[in-house]
Amino acid sequence: MAVSKQMQGLARGSGEAQVRAHMHPRPWAALPSGLSVLIRAENVRLVPEIVQEIRRQIPEYARPLDGRFGVGIQQGAARAVAQFAELVADDHASPEESLRVYRALGRGEWREGRSLDALQAAYRLGARLAWRRYAPLARRAGVPAAAMTALAEAIFAHIDEMAAASVEGYAEARADAAGALRRARRRLVQLLVGGAAEPVLAECGRMARFPLPERIAAVALRPDGLAGAAAGLRTMPTVLADLEGHQPCLFLADPETPGRIEQLAEVLADRTAVLGPTIPVVQAAQSLRWARTVATRLPAGAAPGLVHCDRQLSSVLLLGDEDLVALLGVRRLAPLEGLTEKRRDRLEETLLAWLETASGSAPEVAARLGLHPQTVRQRMRGIEELFGDVLADPDARFEIELALRGRRLHGR
Repeated sequence: MAVSKQMQGLARGSGEAQVRAHMHPRPWAALPSGLSVLIRAENVRLVPEIVQEIRRQIPEYARPLDGRFGVGIQQGAARAVAQFAELVADDHASPEESLRVYRALGRGEWREGRSLDALQAAYRLGARLAWRRYAPLARRAGVPAAAMTALAEAIFAHIDEMAAASVEGYAEARADAAGALRRARRRLVQLLVGGAAEPVLAECGRMARFPLPERIAAVALRPDGLAGAAAGLRTMPTVLADLEGHQPCLFLADPETPGRIEQLAEVLADRTAVLGPTIPVVQAAQSLRWARTVATRLPAGAAPGLVHCDRQLSSVLLLGDEDLVALLGVRRLAPLEGLTEKRRDRLEETLLAWLETASGSAPEVAARLGLHPQTVRQRMRGIEELFGDVLADPDARFEIELALRGRRLHGR
């Protein structure tokens, strides 16, 4: 008797449903609100069927219903059909609570490392099962043919809303993970720059998904024009970069691996950068300090490319303490200070070439400078008169060469 009365009510409600359909373009607006009572009763049997078939037909979900997975799949199925009944009963029902569930399901798929394909397949399967149960139910209840079409449309429109919410949750989780990863990587850069201990670096490296290498090299970058390089650097999993600070830099893991430095040089081909020496990872800060020391001495119009500190470590040493190099010059090059600038420059050039050649012979020095040997002999006689026996002292010669190289590096 109760069911018969419900059917009579549904038949009487068909005219009301047509009005609702006119007022509300969403497909469930075309359904008689009384159908929701029958749908709720049917959901008791539908939810276990949906869960069972999802686990049977979709390999990704073919596992025991325990933990977060079991709660999620059962809650998702129950909430989906319950909300559909609410929409049929009241077109103004708010779906926000249910949408939170579907967003959570999307986030869960990201945490599990899956794409959304399995979840979307589960939604489609649930929609087909719901239609198979709701359609005979509606026909027995005397729902008009036009409303039967609306029932199918309503089911799949509801599934579309669920899927959209899951896509949103998936995207949010991915963005959150990307943000957390960026923060962890910036933190790892800060720890490397700060000279943190190896256990601290290893733990942060795990969080940053950057396995700690045995050896590393820093690269000092200029802050301008890095936007174009960022995309290329993201394709190199062996690079850890901080491009946002006022002193941008990056670290290259295991630079001695064949082809690795060449790949980095290609990415940075249009920019001026300085590659620090390759050293143990716990000394990464030293590599960066040396790279920045060289970078600060590069002229503003320096040609783009990757400058290698490893190829000029003596220059890095001299650039490290400009005041000390200047003091060395004052003490060891004092005999040249009374000369005219032109003569002093010529003698400094000749003296450095003499110190740098293997034999120190006039022909060898002349070939190095592009001069006639007799010109070199004349200059060397002047140098010997100025310096005297000092040039016979190996320590003095070493310090004189350092002073001359330092003056050249520092722009004298």
